[in-house]
Amino acid sequence: QVRPVESGGGSVQAGGSLRLSCTTSGYIMNCMGWFRQALGNERERDASIDMKSMTIYADSVKGRFTISQDNAKNTLYLHMTFLKTEDTAIYYCAVRASPKCPSSQGAYHYWGQGTQVTVSS
Repeated sequence: QVRPVESGGGSVQAGGSLRLSCTTSGYIMNCMGWFRQALGNERERDASIDMKSMTIYADSVKGRFTISQDNAKNTLYLHMTFLKTEDTAIYYCAVRASPKCPSSQGAYHYWGQGTQVTVSS
């Protein structure tokens, strides 16, 4: 089983918070990322974390989102705060079998099914 499994999406008011989770089943030491795809938009990277815990964030989420991992639980997280209506999207967990973390979604090998986040005003 190589497909990541996501959970934690839902509906919140603007300014609220959510924590997304992704079970990674053995690729915890590889590059992992969170991507979003809003209606009518391309899929874009929000954040990534490599095997040395170095993180990269899209400018639009810096200071609001935090990516982290828990090796004991084999789980990747995206802690989302100060959510905006513009954050409404399907969020995907992605895994790349490499220590590098490019921004292009085409570089990632394994994808979760996505979890919907809806932020209302």
